[in-house]
Amino acid sequence: MKKSHGFVGSMAIACLLVSAGCNSRADEEAAAPAQTAEAPATTAAEPAAPGADMELANFTGDPAAGEKVFAVCTTCHSVEEGVNKTGPSLHGIVGREAGSIADFNYTDANKNSGITWTPEELFVYLADPQAKIPGTKMIFPGIKDPQQRADLVAYLETQS
Repeated sequence: MKKSHGFVGSMAIACLLVSAGCNSRADEEAAAPAQTAEAPATTAAEPAAPGADMELANFTGDPAAGEKVFAVCTTCHSVEEGVNKTGPSLHGIVGREAGSIADFNYTDANKNSGITWTPEELFVYLADPQAKIPGTKMIFPGIKDPQQRADLVAYLETQS
């Protein structure tokens, strides 16, 4: 019997669809796992990303598990310093200002976001990048599972 790869397999399929040109917002939402509970209304000026009601502090991130989650990110990102792909290098991302790698062509939305990539900011961003930074060119639909996001953030914290 073939072993299922769960989320990583699902996200790899979603990334293949995106790289094949199926990158409309409707396609991304269709590829994303269904949400079973409605998120509570937010009073903040910016829209809440799915899972934003979950806080990173509620989870213990596992860097080894996060490295496995990061496998879907390698299509566009590297953790090697100075190695930009379609997306910027994520080496040293924790503590860095958004849009600050000099030789990467960021959108104005990203450069002007005012975000410093703390573990908490990454946790929210990775739930739905376009909800956190409207206008970003990152078309990845996000990681809906908060434990997997916490694991990914823990992994990224080790990459500096």
